[in-house]
Amino acid sequence: MVKLLVFAAVVLGLGYVFSWLADRPGDLTLVWEGQLYETKLIVAASFLIALIAAVMLAWWIIRTVWTSPHSVTRYFRARKRDRGYQALSTGLIAAGAGNALLARKMVARTQGLISADQEPLIHLLEAQAALIEGKHDEARKKFEQMANDPETRELGLRGLYLEAKRLGANEAARQYAESAADKAPYLPWAAQATLEYRCRAGRWDEALNLLDKQKLAHVVEKKEAARLRAVLLTARAGDRLEADPSGARDDALHALKLAPDFVPAALIAARALFREDKTRKASSMLEQIWKSTPHPEIGRTYVRARNGDSAVDRLKRAERLESLKPNNIESLLLVARAALDAQDFPRARTKAEAAARIDAREGAFLLLADIEEAETGDEGRVRHWLAQALRAPRDPAWVADGFVSDKWLPASPVSGRLDAFEWKAPFGQVEGPLEEASATTSVDKALRSLPPVRTTAHTEATDDHRIIELERAAAIAEAARPSTSPPARPASPVPAESEAQPFFGGLPDDPGVRDPKAEPEPKTRLRLF
Repeated sequence: MVKLLVFAAVVLGLGYVFSWLADRPGDLTLVWEGQLYETKLIVAASFLIALIAAVMLAWWIIRTVWTSPHSVTRYFRARKRDRGYQALSTGLIAAGAGNALLARKMVARTQGLISADQEPLIHLLEAQAALIEGKHDEARKKFEQMANDPETRELGLRGLYLEAKRLGANEAARQYAESAADKAPYLPWAAQATLEYRCRAGRWDEALNLLDKQKLAHVVEKKEAARLRAVLLTARAGDRLEADPSGARDDALHALKLAPDFVPAALIAARALFREDKTRKASSMLEQIWKSTPHPEIGRTYVRARNGDSAVDRLKRAERLESLKPNNIESLLLVARAALDAQDFPRARTKAEAAARIDAREGAFLLLADIEEAETGDEGRVRHWLAQALRAPRDPAWVADGFVSDKWLPASPVSGRLDAFEWKAPFGQVEGPLEEASATTSVDKALRSLPPVRTTAHTEATDDHRIIELERAAAIAEAARPSTSPPARPASPVPAESEAQPFFGGLPDDPGVRDPKAEPEPKTRLRLF
């Protein structure tokens, strides 16, 4: 477009000059070596312009003839390069489609048309063709060549990383990923893999530095970077809690600023403050977290903040949390457990039943079984609550990639993904009614591989998740196994108004153990006619 405008301007300029000369006629006289030359001014101007055009044409002809060998060579070189790039493109498409034969054919054609020093993609095509054909050793050599070239270093390191992962060489894969992340932190695969490796090794400072580089390179969003930084700070605080409580406190409080509802950070910060005898500040912080995110671990930490408190004092602290978050299942269960420790059985039963009405899950029924055993010792009613727990959904726990942990972890032990654990009910829980025979059979099979455990007290002392699983399995087996002794009526009936009615109505399914001192039931014969 610019050339066209320039050409039009030149033509218009020449036309204007000739029209100006035509309007002003005159003669041009030239004396050269004694000779007198006379001509019209317009003729002299035309001759001058023609002479300039002739000189330019002659120069173009001479230049074309002089540079013709180079032009011909460049033409054939460009044609050869175009054919090579066409073969390279076809080969890459064939490699992506899994056509090993065509990819290898295009490799040979490309090598004959383009030099590998000029086009590094030829190494990539060779490596991809070798991978399709199953020649992994050849592919690794190509990736090593690319890793030594600054132009293809990132591509070569990724290929070597994937090959190391395929072979199970985790240490080699870690080194390749860290090398790529140090030189190019903007690579998502290298940064993510390096972050996971450093988290597994507990190198929290290096992981935080890498996260900062990712944030500067705009690999992760600000919100996600803040969340991951909170997770890493919490993990570092957990490691420093025993040796450096003040450092753990600072890390945990910083994590809480980045993620205000992050329960693990709040727990570590509170425990660090408790170690520094700052009970009031820790309690205030736990109360604020409880208002937004009521969590059972927050409640237990708050209730047992002071070691010298009695069971009644712990009950009062639990009631304090309940007043902050009323009609919440975690608040009700917390008060019920504290009331059970304080031997306040009516309050414990009332709160546990209210919790079961809100969310009929396993923990509420197991707590009711503990209350029944501690208050009345009636095995029939205890079995009734255990049977209810068998049919109820499981309690929430820390779950990541199908793995259930009794405590929060910064990364998943299955996939290594950072911030993978969520507080939710585990998958695969038993829901709905079960047939007694199938339940008894499956539980008995499971119990053959378990050591004998005590099936009565399910208290806070056995809060470890594995112990809870063992007690649950044993309780289910005991509840599902039919009684071998025939039922018997009690010797003296208990008044109806003093008898504790089980939750969800009716008498328990299992009448309990027969009293050996009771009189035998008189036999009756039914006559039809």
